[in-house]
Amino acid sequence: MAREDIPTLAIMGHPNAGKSSVVATLTENDRIKIDKRAGTTTSSDRYPVVVDGKTVIAFIDTPGFQNPSDILEWFQAHEQEGDLARAFVAAFRHDPMYSHDVALLEPVAAGAGIILVVDGSKRIKEKDRTEMELLRLTARPRMAILNNLSNNQQYMAVWQDALAKSFNSVREFNAHRATYAERIKLLNALKSIDQRWEPQLEETIEAFSHDWERRIDASVTSIIGLLKEALTYRVNRVVRVSELQSETDRQDIQARLRQAFQDGLRKLEADTQAEVRAHFRHNVWNLPPDSLLNKDLFSDEVGKALGLNRLQMALAGAAAGATTGVGIDLSLAGGSLGAGLLIGATAGSVLGALGGAALAKVDIQRTLGVERFSLGPVSNQRFPFILLDRILLYCARAMNWSHGRKAADDSSPNRVPDRTIKKKRGFTEELTSDQLKTLSKFFADSRKGKDSKFEDESRQILAELLRGLSASEIDSRADL
Repeated sequence: MAREDIPTLAIMGHPNAGKSSVVATLTENDRIKIDKRAGTTTSSDRYPVVVDGKTVIAFIDTPGFQNPSDILEWFQAHEQEGDLARAFVAAFRHDPMYSHDVALLEPVAAGAGIILVVDGSKRIKEKDRTEMELLRLTARPRMAILNNLSNNQQYMAVWQDALAKSFNSVREFNAHRATYAERIKLLNALKSIDQRWEPQLEETIEAFSHDWERRIDASVTSIIGLLKEALTYRVNRVVRVSELQSETDRQDIQARLRQAFQDGLRKLEADTQAEVRAHFRHNVWNLPPDSLLNKDLFSDEVGKALGLNRLQMALAGAAAGATTGVGIDLSLAGGSLGAGLLIGATAGSVLGALGGAALAKVDIQRTLGVERFSLGPVSNQRFPFILLDRILLYCARAMNWSHGRKAADDSSPNRVPDRTIKKKRGFTEELTSDQLKTLSKFFADSRKGKDSKFEDESRQILAELLRGLSASEIDSRADL
């Protein structure tokens, strides 16, 4: 432990083992410089994790080992020293030949624990064994991370055996793929490397958990705000009758109105996405070209992949009073649905290309020599579920997208593959009938611009979904 009353860990390893990626992921700091070239970290840089204005844990990104054999030889020749790391730093502080090694060991000399990062996809070498032994001789609490970023498992067992001889704990941790749940598991594992750390690490994990819950609440507020704004959004245009020479002129104005309506909804979604990125501290962000999140909100692909299926749409529409079926039992989930409900489902849930005309109705009023064209609010019953699915997918990616991912070589044929998903879809199809009823009633109230008694329950539904995603209890589909 460093002299401060917080857990402090020096991230160590030879050049290009992935140290900076590990630090970026553990600190949620994607602004940390990560370079694929070896030896780019030349000094020890401290990265505190601050929650509510208080530093709860700190990680130090150190230079790679330059002269491990010399360090080990010096350690073995001075084993009588009470603190080898501190003694080495004092002896070589002003020796330019060992400037990197001094920078490497300074945090350890100050009392920091050690996390050694190794690339488990590569064959273990004598230099690796040297590094393990010299770190063992520091007598600091030590954890080793096997940062295997590939499918090559050939050397993992050998690494595990070698590391177990010199370290208090050995963990597999892919810094390019680690989720929130995996980061918490790693922090919990740190408690095992030194019993004296347990109280501080318990506080750290509790602070992380409370902060994460606040982020989930903030995300729910952003989602609810998006849905309310989208469902009450409207655009207007007033035109002099003298400017309308033909029906074609009217159709042109309506087309521009529909375009403005769609653009406004796109902006609402984009603004909410920016809020979500901020909640989860992402500055570097990219999406696969074929991601549903990269497709236009009103594209056929998004309309077909997200939102409710026909049966669920019928149930949701009936809950909101939007179908023509009479006397419907919303608990029905099979073939006993009546003909009236099926007709309502067919008419109300087939969205097609999600064009502006399908989203809302155009209203035209003429007074005092002008015509007022108005479009909105959204009347399509399926659209809010599509919009909800999109923002939930975005949250899933934000929560589970590693901050060290920017260093990943996604073109490498040997990289750890992303999860295979059989069907591109969102989350609303998996909601229960009661949850669908609640959300549908909230949407119906929101369209009318009134406060809904179903809002609090809708918030709980969304929070439950996000908690499940961050705890890896629900498939995040983060690469859709």
